[in-house]
Amino acid sequence: MDGRRESLVSSCGAVLLRQTARRAGLERGLSAQLAPWRPERAVHDPGKVLLDVATAVALGGDCLADVAAVRAQPDLFGAVASDPTVSRLIAALAVDVDAAVAAIRAARAQARAAVWGLRRPLAGTPGSRDGGLVIVDLDATLVTAHSDKELAAATFKRGYGFHPMCAFVDHGEDGTGETLAVILRTGSASAFAPGDHIAALDAALAQLPARERGQVLVRTDTGGASKKFLRHITDLGLEYSIGFAAHDTVKAAIDTIPTQAWRAAIDSDGNPRDSAQVAELTAWIPATTRAGGPDDWPPGMRIIARRERPHPGAQLRLTDHDGWRVTCFATNTTGWRLADLEVRHRQRARAEDRIRALKDTGLRNLPLHGFAQNQIWLEIITLAADLLTWTQTLAWHNQPARRWEPKRLRYRLLAVAARVIHTGRSRRLRLPNNWPWNNLIDTGWAALQPD
Repeated sequence: MDGRRESLVSSCGAVLLRQTARRAGLERGLSAQLAPWRPERAVHDPGKVLLDVATAVALGGDCLADVAAVRAQPDLFGAVASDPTVSRLIAALAVDVDAAVAAIRAARAQARAAVWGLRRPLAGTPGSRDGGLVIVDLDATLVTAHSDKELAAATFKRGYGFHPMCAFVDHGEDGTGETLAVILRTGSASAFAPGDHIAALDAALAQLPARERGQVLVRTDTGGASKKFLRHITDLGLEYSIGFAAHDTVKAAIDTIPTQAWRAAIDSDGNPRDSAQVAELTAWIPATTRAGGPDDWPPGMRIIARRERPHPGAQLRLTDHDGWRVTCFATNTTGWRLADLEVRHRQRARAEDRIRALKDTGLRNLPLHGFAQNQIWLEIITLAADLLTWTQTLAWHNQPARRWEPKRLRYRLLAVAARVIHTGRSRRLRLPNNWPWNNLIDTGWAALQPD
């Protein structure tokens, strides 16, 4: 190794993230929303500080100290606050964490509306339920705590840590997905808590542009199958597709329905799926159609079952029926084929991909001790996730990079080193000659320029 040093910058692909932040007005929005937390004579703006930390997390950092990688490149990112300044800001925000979280989320919502105004990340027509649905997926995940942090607790999987609830927008087959909200919960929090599902959904809806909020489909696993949550969705005038437990009444309905009620299931390409069938059970479960007080299921709820022969070696379940693996979901959508409704619900599995991407973007470990401080850390994570997704949306529409997960995006496009060239009064980044993905960086940069 040669001990001499070159005038190089690493992670120069992050200029794409910062250009996205400018197009979205994110730094201005954060600066305005966090103005109450800026002390007199402060050198560093709180909005810029949070954006710098979020940039470090988007590049693969997993703690506040990783902002040093951003600080070391002032030609790219300008003046970056010191570690003590960053820590003091996080501590100040944690003192009034509810107000701080609301301020950060307000800035994110404004920026999201700007990005969606430039390029809507979903197929279909805005304001239309026919192809314009905004699918919001809710799911909880476990985050292990490797030390005794505030409100960390034993989890239902016999681990120790936290159990945050997440909300995402599914961009469909042509994109990744968008993180709307991540709500921190203690490790002992229930996956079935209706209040937490309601809070996560309300936070997610507040993140959507106003004209998109009336065309939302809410999707969850069986953790969301509570009467309180489904009635909340119904009262908002939204649609839902919620996993439904195969309890005794469902088993009785499956025993009762005629054989001809089962229809062939299809895969995501619309082709018949071998040894898989779907049927509607609503008429054979009278209690599900009853609508009255708050303790009843909401009106218009349908129960749809899917049965499939378990693959060889699969572990049998108590809910298996005559050798069939049976799963159910509830929905209030009308006018669709049963097979199409079942495929749409099964695509909820994309939320697992979003969670994996979040864990590659700072969620694998909560680095701070205080619960309120870790709430701020989650907001930084969502900022980082937004920067990545918005950049993909604006820079690489209809290109394979639009679907890349963070690891691949970093390795190919963000982590490239370059030389800063000063010519006259301008600065330019000179990329390596033979970098395989130079064309994507060039086209992405061109796409992010103002019209």
